[in-house]
Amino acid sequence: MSGLAMAAAAQSLVGVPYRRDGRDPQTGLDCLGVVAAALALTGCDATLPPRSTLRRRDDPDAQAIARATGLLRVDDGRIVPGDVLLLRCSPLQLHALVAVAATRFVHAHAGLRRVVEGPDDPAWLPVGHWRLPPAP
Repeated sequence: MSGLAMAAAAQSLVGVPYRRDGRDPQTGLDCLGVVAAALALTGCDATLPPRSTLRRRDDPDAQAIARATGLLRVDDGRIVPGDVLLLRCSPLQLHALVAVAATRFVHAHAGLRRVVEGPDDPAWLPVGHWRLPPAP
């Protein structure tokens, strides 16, 4: 699976309703649901927690999420299509996004009640950054 395929899969989810802890595009997705659904659409069988851990006061084990999806941690800071980012959007909330370009992302927007594509918020602080492993 390529990063471009992951980005295209995420873009195909734009417009899906937002649903807290949603993991099914037919009934709604939250931010982790977008990541899981995009991976599933590209043929990756990823198991993510059925309930989001991103609302807790303490940080979730982001490495465990990455291990569950088979994604590799990125250290170079460069964002390419298909990358998954975890950002701190408030003191008590983390948010996952799928990159479709260096500055455009697909994510579940609770306020708009749907999956959207657009830029991230510059005030959001990066917590984690992962990429699909290179194709064999």
